[in-house]
Amino acid sequence: MTLRQRLQRQLNLLDYALATLWRRKLKNFGIVVVFTVVVFLFGSLQLMNRGLTEAAEAILKGAPDITVQQMSAGRQVSLHQTAGEEIEKILGVAKVVPRIWGYHFDEANGANYTIVGMNHDGQLSPLAEGRYPETGSSGEVVISREVQKSLDLGSRLSFSLFRPDLSMKSCTTVGMFGTHTGPVTADTIFMTMADARDLFQLGPHLITDLLVYVANPREIDNIAGKIASKIPGSRVITRSQIMKTYNVVYSWRSGFGGICLLASLVAFVILAYDRASGLSREDLREMGILKILGWQVGEVMAVRFWESVVVSFTAFLLGYGFAWVHVVWWQGMLFQPLMLGWSVLRPEFRFVPSFVPADLLLLFSVSVLPYLAATVVPAWKSGMVRPDTVI
Repeated sequence: MTLRQRLQRQLNLLDYALATLWRRKLKNFGIVVVFTVVVFLFGSLQLMNRGLTEAAEAILKGAPDITVQQMSAGRQVSLHQTAGEEIEKILGVAKVVPRIWGYHFDEANGANYTIVGMNHDGQLSPLAEGRYPETGSSGEVVISREVQKSLDLGSRLSFSLFRPDLSMKSCTTVGMFGTHTGPVTADTIFMTMADARDLFQLGPHLITDLLVYVANPREIDNIAGKIASKIPGSRVITRSQIMKTYNVVYSWRSGFGGICLLASLVAFVILAYDRASGLSREDLREMGILKILGWQVGEVMAVRFWESVVVSFTAFLLGYGFAWVHVVWWQGMLFQPLMLGWSVLRPEFRFVPSFVPADLLLLFSVSVLPYLAATVVPAWKSGMVRPDTVI
């Protein structure tokens, strides 16, 4: 038999399989609907994880190469600003920027703001509106839309924060973070180092950490090791380590959701096996007639195989398409609490995932392949039907 004849034979079997599916359209429609929902749920989690990971990578491109913190008894403590002078002496260090940061709890709404104080050096992310506080200014801050809503500012620019001694510090909004940095800046209030020191009532020359920029990216790990040996008790964090942390967090959240959905996948596979093996009297009679007409076991199994392929591929394409619509147009509203967190200040973030063939192959492997495997044994049983027992 030539290749053309074999191809024509398979096309004829596919045509017969399509006709069989249409005759049992109600039964197959139920399977397609359930299969589509399963693919839709898994695909949405996968696309949201991809979108968040790519957004984190884009945001962290402007992050410092190395972050240095001082540790004592396993907890972070203040670092003396003169430590930056020691780091600047290391060959390969381009710049060292001191920073003060901490948390400010708002008892009125239960929100926890991240206060970041540093002098603008031109390397910070672009703002959606306004500008960064000028060095030497007093009370100028940059906030996010989430912080603006949490403080119920409306069109007002001024607000106040409590110092540790319960005195009030006045702040004036001069800039607004964009939604593209939402996963990082949703709860952030940015101000100058002098204002942050005043808000936290931190002693002079004390800072929270040091941001180190390296001239040669290949020397980051080497310089990080030198910093650790030069400042005893320090914790040295590279940008790649921060990126790995984000990947772990997002992957853990999507993995947790995937495990929760695993039960639905197992239930669907069981349903597919039950539907495929539960042949009606009419189905058995049809198989018997085909065997009398000269059909071989392999041809009967091929028909069942093509039926499974048509059902699974149709549901897979529908489910993956709906997942894209859910994530891109509806912003993954079903899984936003899981992927973006349950905090009071949830970031406004637009998911724009890119198409990655590896992700598509993974989704195909955990959805279509189990379904095809579940229909193998029923297909073999239908091919082994004896005509004299069903006619």
